[in-house]
Amino acid sequence: MVPNTPLDSDAATTRRRVLALAAATGGASLAGCLDETPSTAGDSDEASDSGESDDSGESSSTTGDAADPEATVEEWMSDGLGYDGVVDETGTGRVTVRVGADSASGPYAYDPAAVRVSPGTVVVWKWTGAGGRHNVVERDGEFESRLYSSGDATFEYTADAPGTYLYFCTPHRGMGMKGAVVVDDS
Repeated sequence: MVPNTPLDSDAATTRRRVLALAAATGGASLAGCLDETPSTAGDSDEASDSGESDDSGESSSTTGDAADPEATVEEWMSDGLGYDGVVDETGTGRVTVRVGADSASGPYAYDPAAVRVSPGTVVVWKWTGAGGRHNVVERDGEFESRLYSSGDATFEYTADAPGTYLYFCTPHRGMGMKGAVVVDDS
């Protein structure tokens, strides 16, 4: 046997670190595919979660051409599941979007996938309990829910600032689980 030298010991430590990093990275990249996302403290299938906007009254999440939100939504939803145009719910104080709705690929859609609302409308995402764990994450960070799988979970966001808010489900984004909220002040 050859005694360990400092170089051999450092090499073994480096190999262990590389293997540990590879294992951790591989596990994280498979989490969405396997629909098994590691939970963190405070994450659970609670009945509700509230998203809040900032008090500035300005939207940091307006995307695309503000004059043509339809084109922005059309581009975002070009590969979105369950998308059949923007549903007009302006003038409604509260709108519900089903999470885990049926689509051509299974329960991996929002219904409606895209909705137009007036400022001040409360948008409520309600989980169906189908398709594993889903969440709602606005692309620019305006709102984000936890991952839920139970059919009694909800998440709310008050759409105060005019703009186009594009969102997705983290584990199923690659499948096309995407949605849009257009806040229209006209």
